[in-house]
Amino acid sequence: MIRKNFDIVRLHHAEITVTDLEQSREFYCEGLGLIETESDKNHIYLRALEDANHHCLVLTKGNQASLKHIAYRVSQDQDLDMLDELFTELGVNKRWVAPSEEWGQGRALRIQDPGGIPVEFFFEMEKADRMLQKYHLQGNVKIKRIDHANCLVTNIGELYDWYSNHLGFKTSEFTVNGHGKEENIWAAWMHRKPSVHDLALISEKGPRYHHTGFWLDDAKAILDACDHIASLGYYANIERSPGRHGTSNAFFVYLRDPDGNRIELYTGDYFTNDPDWKPIKWHLDNPQRATFWGALPPDSWKKEAVPVEDILTGQLLPIESIKRYEKA
Repeated sequence: MIRKNFDIVRLHHAEITVTDLEQSREFYCEGLGLIETESDKNHIYLRALEDANHHCLVLTKGNQASLKHIAYRVSQDQDLDMLDELFTELGVNKRWVAPSEEWGQGRALRIQDPGGIPVEFFFEMEKADRMLQKYHLQGNVKIKRIDHANCLVTNIGELYDWYSNHLGFKTSEFTVNGHGKEENIWAAWMHRKPSVHDLALISEKGPRYHHTGFWLDDAKAILDACDHIASLGYYANIERSPGRHGTSNAFFVYLRDPDGNRIELYTGDYFTNDPDWKPIKWHLDNPQRATFWGALPPDSWKKEAVPVEDILTGQLLPIESIKRYEKA
């Protein structure tokens, strides 16, 4: 099957569920400095300082923490029709999302990818007031933009090939377990924008959503963010202390919102768009892979993630054990 000539630009936003909108507004706006574009009794639409569009994160009232969808922007409206044709050929569950279902956005195509992750594609979005140079209105946490989504899936080999062959995702880094002839892919960092990743796929019980990554300017900005949220009383929400990843080279801290949705504050990765770029290979048993400085992540970071939603029924998908590994 030949991939059609559409252009997926980047990861643009995510929609997650929270149980208490007021509690979540305080955490995301007062704590993390995101800007509320608009809201109703069931949704809060948030954007970051660089965003000139309506939202990069949607909080939707629900019964528990979960992922409703992640969304990629395409270059032109007709790309959506080409994607629709492709997904019909591939036999993927899909549906069109009307603008009334997600405020500020034009028509969108939502699918369940072969790993079970709910994924949306759209082109049009309403403009919003960009806050980047309104320094007098900025708080102590300066999130500039959304960066990536991290998903746990049971069939990483199949899904890795699917994103590579059908959607044109490139790979910056990958991790294998085993050695020699027993080597199998365990994780992949995949991108459309010219950085380390828009999408990370991890071989684990799934489908589950591990975290949404947001970009800050530098390591000092992340440390300042930790000081700010701790001073507000959210010190227990800092799940994994600041450090540097081996994979991606990024400086990070991981937080949990009041419902358990995970957020990574992230900076310091690198350019990946040279035509002769070769993906970097890591072994799972390399102690510098997850944290370059060697500190182990907490058990919660390794074991806990939120479920994902079925795009047709709205129900949470069952979590399955790993099905199989595929050769890297």
